[in-house]
Amino acid sequence: MTLNTTLPLLVLASSLLPGLIIFGLSEGSKLARTLLNLTGVGLKLALVAFMVWGVEQGQHYEVRLPLLPGLDFVLRADALSMFFALLSSVLWLATTIYAIGYLEDSPNRSRFFGFFSLCMTATLGVALSGNLITFLLFYELLTLATYPLVVHRGTQTSLRAGRIYLAYTITGGVVLLTGIAWLHALAGGLEFAAQGFVAGLVDDHQPALVAIFALLIAGLAVKSALVPFHGWLPQAMVAPAPVSALLHAVAVVKAGAFGIVRVIYDVYGIETAVQIGVTGPLAALAALTIMYGSVQALFQTDIKRRLAFSTVSQVSYITLGVAIAGPIATIGGIAHLVHQGLMKVTLFFCAGNLAETLGIKEVHEMRGVGRRMPWTMMAFTLGAFGMIGAPPMAGFFSKWFLASGGLAADQPWVLAVIIVSSLLNAAYFLPLLWTAWFEDPPDRWPAERSFGRLETAPTLLVPTVFTAFIALAVGLFASMPFSPLRWAGLIVSLEYQP
Repeated sequence: MTLNTTLPLLVLASSLLPGLIIFGLSEGSKLARTLLNLTGVGLKLALVAFMVWGVEQGQHYEVRLPLLPGLDFVLRADALSMFFALLSSVLWLATTIYAIGYLEDSPNRSRFFGFFSLCMTATLGVALSGNLITFLLFYELLTLATYPLVVHRGTQTSLRAGRIYLAYTITGGVVLLTGIAWLHALAGGLEFAAQGFVAGLVDDHQPALVAIFALLIAGLAVKSALVPFHGWLPQAMVAPAPVSALLHAVAVVKAGAFGIVRVIYDVYGIETAVQIGVTGPLAALAALTIMYGSVQALFQTDIKRRLAFSTVSQVSYITLGVAIAGPIATIGGIAHLVHQGLMKVTLFFCAGNLAETLGIKEVHEMRGVGRRMPWTMMAFTLGAFGMIGAPPMAGFFSKWFLASGGLAADQPWVLAVIIVSSLLNAAYFLPLLWTAWFEDPPDRWPAERSFGRLETAPTLLVPTVFTAFIALAVGLFASMPFSPLRWAGLIVSLEYQP
């Protein structure tokens, strides 16, 4: 095997092997567990960054192993896969540091970080999958690896949330498997390819291809939280803050959105998808989800639940962008894969800081907290403005390209969706900022912990400020080489141009 065939396996091994070792560590092995976590995530980030550079230079990374008759286990790096892989690796570094501080005194840390590493392995497997069967294997491994994280606290509420999560995601996996098996029976292969691989089947099997598309999207819609398959996501907010960040910004919902992009562009091909009439209904469903999530967020008094419904809305911008079937909107949708991740992980870190430091979990408890925790609330403010789409935050550029792409594709209703949803974003974020910065603080916080001169623990504050800074930087330097917006443009120009 050459280096180019080994690297995809090394990327997976860099989190899989540390995770398996962590499972065997005692609860008191804090130093060993921390070193394994940071070594694994550091090595993964270095390997992924090297592969990103290699893909940009035209290198080909692929490993292929026999799996079933006529089906191979395939890991392959292309522009889209490395886009998702780099996002996951960067945010995993921040989330790992945050989780180390957040869970410092909690029980079952070895179990948590073991599954944490397996979750990272599954996420990178999803990113690097070269065909639908490999994608399905890692997609389902992601379900199994995240369930123990959702129920980590072991309370009745978290166990109930875990059951709901499994019910949704396993059902979605069965539906996805059905669609994949049916497609394999028709096409005889499942390899991802630019412009897709089903165009030759349209004349004889168009009704079947429409039905298969519906099955594939329904299976993926569970994790990407499209209405009406979103119900598990707000329930899962009982999990610890690092898990919430993981679900919303790094792994689960992004795996679903990433899968939808793959199906439209690498399975069907955008021209075929438009020809058989499936992109219009998908765009309408994404628009409905955007509006529904934003309206629901308005009525949530729990901070994390408000952020959860914000995710329901924001992740659907990705689906909307690719379903509009135009290159400009596609750039906006794919770029939002990164932009939303950076902003949302920052917001959940902030919510965790508020809960762990001052016991704040409800919106009304945020009165004057900006004076007590200015760095945390600065980061929250940047994340919130990004979600609203205020320039120069990253979210502004996502929405600009989506709206421009809708007009370019002769679908002006998209502009109305972007404007109304942005106003709704402002309606549920700005009152939080006003409460935190301009109202008088209470005499006592719900449950205050002291960290000396620091507003909270360094392991909680540093990742929060780091991701907020990146969310600002990718907006300020959106035109620079290797920015998410420029890389999204590269993906469209090289592989996904209709």
